[in-house]
Amino acid sequence: MPDRSDEAEVTDELHGAKANLRAALLARRRALPAPDRAVAAGRIQAELTALVRRTRPRRVTGYVPVGSEPGGPDLPDRLLAALDPTGELLLPVLLPDLDLDWAGYLDAETLVTAGRGLREPAGPRLGTDAVGTADLVIVPAVAVDRRGIRLGRGGGSYDRALARVGADVLTVALLHDGELVEAVPAAAYDRPVRAVITPTGGFQPLPPR
Repeated sequence: MPDRSDEAEVTDELHGAKANLRAALLARRRALPAPDRAVAAGRIQAELTALVRRTRPRRVTGYVPVGSEPGGPDLPDRLLAALDPTGELLLPVLLPDLDLDWAGYLDAETLVTAGRGLREPAGPRLGTDAVGTADLVIVPAVAVDRRGIRLGRGGGSYDRALARVGADVLTVALLHDGELVEAVPAAAYDRPVRAVITPTGGFQPLPPR
């Protein structure tokens, strides 16, 4: 059995590999010209709108993209417009321990500026377990591999959130082209997603694990 120093070395190598991949992909995102990002956002929104109208979820979780994240800053409005009139869109609220609470989204006027450059809904908090009541879960990612393993920003927020989602619920990560990769370094706590949406490839289901 490996001793603690061996385990620590493996953990350090894993974190280092994730950090290197994350840094390279984020730099690539930042280098995308604004017109290209806008075109990509429009394609992702169109695919996501089609998915919502096809699956008709009652409750969806999404997020507000910031900077060069796929989907564009008006993604919540597009998601909400695609839902049935009785449908509900929840957005995340980052907690001090980096876990995610959730609140309902009404419109852009109800978003408030939060830490880390995020915009969050100002309404009543529904608790960290609210994500487990969604019929469709939309998450950000820096990369996803062919197994569904997701690379995030490194805080573990969405790993905790995805652990609360049932195995039969569709979980979808939004990516730029080139971010669906062959392999992402994975730890035991990493939670897979079941599909991705990219500007060129559209909606792409991933093999179940």
